[in-house]
Amino acid sequence: MNLPSIVRWATGMRWQWKVFIPIVVVLFLSLSMIALMVYNLDLPNPTWILFAALAFAVLLCFVLLSVLLVLVEQPLEELMRTIARVRRDDLSARVDFASREDDIGKLGRQFNEMIEKLEASRKTIEELHRKDMGRAEHLATLGELAAGLAHEIRNPLAGIAGVVDVMGRELPPQSASRAVLDDVRNEVLHIQDILNDLLSYARPRPPTFHPADLNITIEQAATLAKQQVRTRPIQVLFTPNLSLPPVCHDPALIQQVVLNLLLNGIQAISNEGAVEVSLTREERNALIVVKDNGKGISPEALPKIFKPFFTTRKEGTGLGLSLANGIVRSHGGTIEARSALGEGTQFRIQLPIERPALDQQESAATPWG
Repeated sequence: MNLPSIVRWATGMRWQWKVFIPIVVVLFLSLSMIALMVYNLDLPNPTWILFAALAFAVLLCFVLLSVLLVLVEQPLEELMRTIARVRRDDLSARVDFASREDDIGKLGRQFNEMIEKLEASRKTIEELHRKDMGRAEHLATLGELAAGLAHEIRNPLAGIAGVVDVMGRELPPQSASRAVLDDVRNEVLHIQDILNDLLSYARPRPPTFHPADLNITIEQAATLAKQQVRTRPIQVLFTPNLSLPPVCHDPALIQQVVLNLLLNGIQAISNEGAVEVSLTREERNALIVVKDNGKGISPEALPKIFKPFFTTRKEGTGLGLSLANGIVRSHGGTIEARSALGEGTQFRIQLPIERPALDQQESAATPWG
């Protein structure tokens, strides 16, 4: 038997043998020394002396093993039984040897404390889960209500817009009411935008994933954004990444996200400036960065920008960034914002380059929100 085999054999031994073998070896050596001394000293009845020493050694081994059995073996068996109960989801299980005042008892107390913390954590998680489920049901009901109201409002709103157009055509060119009608028309369009965003938020369509060039998706969004700044001294710049492999995504939805961020950046710039979008790779993710040199977002408002109906602009609906967050999450990605007043804003979007087939099916079957 070679050395590695001996090491493996010794490692796989039960702890009782690891304790018993050194005791036997020490006792054997002690008996050998006693026998040598007895014969060298030429004592009378050496056989009886050796027999007595052997009997004492056997008794000592028995006592030591009994003590080890009581002090170590029983707590270990109890610990294994308790662990088995915990694995069966019984978090009321505790070890009784925690009352001992030695190291074994300290181990038992630490084990019981760990189970108590685990039980408390599970209760907290269950409570949070119940609250989240109630909140999700509440939001689902509100979403259905909002979608229904939006549909009901859109029809009369279209009628109002038609009447305003008819009135505008019938008014004389020099009439002062034309300015009022223009304001009414703009407000009607604003309400229509709010309703469209509300419907998109309440009843989003599930993404359709397929591998596609993310450079093309972002370039199309940048092209649409440039149409909004043709008469303003604002640049929309795009830095592609031609080495990036095809990314599994829904081009229409991701284009919507990037366009929304670009338009937000444009609206944050009061005079001249630039909105830049770049595409890089971070390990298994594609990283889209959209930044502007606009007025920035206050520290108080920054944590709230992804919440529905929160906006820092008078003309905003407060749903654009919430929709963008939902789209990115439906792709298995993340979106975060970094900003400071007077220093502009930066949005970072991470999208996984590849998605498991099961993940795609689940995302396609479950609308995001």
